[in-house]
Amino acid sequence: MSQSPNIIITSVKPEDYTQWLPYWLSYQEFYKVQLADEVTAATWKRFFDENVPVYCAVAREGEKILGFAHYLFHDSTWGINNFCYLEDLFVHPATRGKHIGKKLIQYVKEKAQAKNSDRFYWHTQESNKVAQRLYNWVAEEPGVIEYRMTL
Repeated sequence: MSQSPNIIITSVKPEDYTQWLPYWLSYQEFYKVQLADEVTAATWKRFFDENVPVYCAVAREGEKILGFAHYLFHDSTWGINNFCYLEDLFVHPATRGKHIGKKLIQYVKEKAQAKNSDRFYWHTQESNKVAQRLYNWVAEEPGVIEYRMTL
């Protein structure tokens, strides 16, 4: 695995939509979900609403986006300060192995530290072994099992 020093992580910009959207759709395809267009539109809008604590960071090589991280801040009963949740992480398959996912996680970690968050965490599917290799490298797995109830 080789790192690419030309890759920078920044906040997403409104003009990035046409590059972000195919990655967002590929991410959904990987997880075998298809979100309504209204959800995608609302998600995109939230990234630029200063009253909503939902954010998108992108990995860039020049003007080309190579991946994204979506994250949010929320209160918790388990801490005084907010928690930072990394909700989505995607790197284009052709550019994996260049530490882009690690750089995106580090960027979000720094944002969480800047907000004095008490925790930075995320989930992944048990079947996502590729992502787990990265996650086991940069974080600890606490053995939590998630349950969901349809609303």
